[in-house]
Amino acid sequence: MIAGLGRNRWGVVLACLAGFAGTAGVVLAATAAHKVNNPSLLAASNMLQVHAAGTLALVAVSQWAGARTVWLVAASLMLAGSILFASAVSLSVIAAKSLFPMAAPIGGSMVIAGWCAVSVGALLELRSDASR
Repeated sequence: MIAGLGRNRWGVVLACLAGFAGTAGVVLAATAAHKVNNPSLLAASNMLQVHAAGTLALVAVSQWAGARTVWLVAASLMLAGSILFASAVSLSVIAAKSLFPMAAPIGGSMVIAGWCAVSVGALLELRSDASR
């Protein structure tokens, strides 16, 4: 069990999925370096790796934060959006197919919403601290 996450299944699931996303990001980076010379594949790789790490950080913050749900929603949006974005871009580059129309922009918008939720969570924590 991950220390401190025993009662938070949502956080544990996010941590597990972030591990898979980070792994996929490294695999895409290797593919871009050795097989497919396309900068879009590196963008997909970076999106996965950065937001997998961000997801883990947000799950950690959610353990002590008063607005736990906001932090976990932010992490979920960030991770799901980056996976959707990277999947759409990778499929387009590697197989010349579309996941579905507007998949990459929708994924990117989800990531943006996730970052906005981080700001909301932080403001809620400030408000909570001020009222104590």
